[in-house]
Amino acid sequence: MATSDLPLKAKSALSPSELADAGALVREANWNQLEADWRIFLELGRVYAAHTDAGRIVATAATLPHGDRFAWISMVLVAGDYRRRGLATRLMRRAMDDLAAAGLVAVLDATPDGRAVYRALGFQDSWGFHRLVLRERPSAGEIPAAPAGVTIRSIADADWPALCAYDAAAFGAERGTVLARLRGRLPAAELVAERNGRIMGFLLGRDGRVAVQAGPLIADDDAVACALLARALDALAAPVFVDLADAKAEVRRWLEALGFSAVRPLTRMLYGRSQRYDDAARTFAVVGPEFG
Repeated sequence: MATSDLPLKAKSALSPSELADAGALVREANWNQLEADWRIFLELGRVYAAHTDAGRIVATAATLPHGDRFAWISMVLVAGDYRRRGLATRLMRRAMDDLAAAGLVAVLDATPDGRAVYRALGFQDSWGFHRLVLRERPSAGEIPAAPAGVTIRSIADADWPALCAYDAAAFGAERGTVLARLRGRLPAAELVAERNGRIMGFLLGRDGRVAVQAGPLIADDDAVACALLARALDALAAPVFVDLADAKAEVRRWLEALGFSAVRPLTRMLYGRSQRYDDAARTFAVVGPEFG
């Protein structure tokens, strides 16, 4: 069967062998996702896969809706022997068609190489961020204290409704079910900032194949954002990823002073529009390019 004729299937579940195939694609690309990340797409979104005659998955894409306005496209992966044969484009168009039929605007985070491809498909640049990595724990560095009157503490179950409402106002959609899938994966990063009983910011995180990832980080200002990160970094083992918005220059300077360095830039792109849904002032670090 020619590569262009490989069947594409939308998946709500993957067999153990198919999960192994998906994991092999992640390892080949040297990406950070674990099986738990694939399960988020399977449970809350959709995974598209191209199969060989023998049933092996050799290419994927995934979608994840956020509310009733927009949805992510990510996990566009193709096995090395099957690249440059149109599979990624077929999967992207299938995902885009299904999102359009559902009335959802497609959003994605593009690497520099992918950005030109996505622009040709109709995506427009919205804003940028960089993946920063801490490869070794810092031996020294200025650790900012929380602003006056702000308490940084672990997230409690009782915080969850207000935290999700705070996040929805900043992200532009309610995504509590997605955030709930992160809880418990990196407890040291599960922090909330509050003042007089009002949430001022929060941080979550997750384990990964290559590094742990701190994010999302949503906060009222730089000082709260740095205080949340400082508390988490004091307990996390390196390597650590933070996907930090380019607009947050002061936070980036502080992280670089601790030893973080930029790995690559990414561009958030929306299909047919450039206007962002989220609150630029409160968006410091994203969950990751796969989730938004």
